[in-house]
Amino acid sequence: MRHRESDGGEGSGRAAPGRGLPSPEPAQGPSALDLNLVRTFLAVYRSGSFTSAAHLLGISQPTVTTQVKALERQSGRPLFARLPRGVAPTPYAQDLAARVAGPLDALLAATGHDPAEEAPVSPVHLAGPAELLCTRVLPALAPLVADGVQLRVTTGLTDPLLEELRAGRHDLVIATSRPRGRTLAAVPLLDEEFVLVAAPALAERLGGRVTTEGPGALHGVPLITYAEDLPIARRYWRHVFDQRLSRRAAVTVPDLRGVLAAVVAGAGFTVLPRYLCQGELASGALVPLHETDDPPINTAYLAQRPGTPAHPHVTLVRDRLLALAPTW
Repeated sequence: MRHRESDGGEGSGRAAPGRGLPSPEPAQGPSALDLNLVRTFLAVYRSGSFTSAAHLLGISQPTVTTQVKALERQSGRPLFARLPRGVAPTPYAQDLAARVAGPLDALLAATGHDPAEEAPVSPVHLAGPAELLCTRVLPALAPLVADGVQLRVTTGLTDPLLEELRAGRHDLVIATSRPRGRTLAAVPLLDEEFVLVAAPALAERLGGRVTTEGPGALHGVPLITYAEDLPIARRYWRHVFDQRLSRRAAVTVPDLRGVLAAVVAGAGFTVLPRYLCQGELASGALVPLHETDDPPINTAYLAQRPGTPAHPHVTLVRDRLLALAPTW
C-alpha cells in the first residue's frame, strides 16, 4: 500500500521544506482497513460461514468472498481456514475480531445502524421425507417458529438429500437410513414400525384370512404403494412372511399421505409406518390385516454436517427434535 506524505507527495520519505518531518508509516490493523471489509469479516467470523454472512448482510456470497480476500490482502494475513462446510478463524482473525468487534458495533449503533436490529435472521435449512416433516416435524417445531426461528424446508429421498447436505445446501436432514462414511454426524431420531392395513370393508371381506392363510389371501386385491419397486411392502413381506413379494402395484403415489388417503377410501391395501396412520387405526378408518409381535422397524436419523459450530437456531431445532422424537 502506498501512503501519502505530509506535503502531498507519494513515497519520497523526505521532509517537505517548511513542513516538518514526514508522516509516520500507518500501522497495519483496523485503523488502516476499510470498515466495510471489517464489517463483512465480523459477519463471517460470527456466523461461521460465507453463506450465513451473506444472509446477515443482505449481499451475495461472492461479494462476501471478494471482501474477505481483499481484507486478507490488506492485512497480509489469512483470516479463515476453509472447511468442507463453513470456515474456521485463524489465530490472527480471532485477535482481529477481539479488537474491532466492540468499536465497530458501537460505531454502527451510534450512526443508527445497530447490527442486532438490522441483520436478518439466518433461516434453518431442514430436509427429509415429506410425510414425516409434514405430520410430525413441522408441528413439533411450531413453538420455535413462533419465537422467531425461520425454516426453509425441502422434501425428497434420503440419498439425494444427504448429498446436498454434504454440499452445504441444508443444515439438517432427516434420513431414513444411516448416512455412510464419516463426513456426516448422525444420531437416531425415531423408529418407524410398519403395519399392513386396509379399509374396514376390505378387511371384512378378507375375514382374517391373511392371518390364517398368509399373504396368498391378498391375491387379486389391489396394492397401493409408494413406488413401482414396492420398497416398503417388499420389506414387510420379507421380514414378516419370509417370502419375496412379486406383484405389480395398482396405484403408486410418491407420497405416503396419498397412499393413506387411497387406502382409507377403499382402493386396496398397503403397508404404512404406524406413526402416519395411527389416527386412522384409532378411529377405525383403517384396520390391520395382520398382527405380528415382530413388525419391521426402520430407524430414521437426524444428520448434520460437522465442522464449525452450528448457528444457534440450528441447535434449537436439532435439540427440540431429539427431545420430542420419543413421543412420536
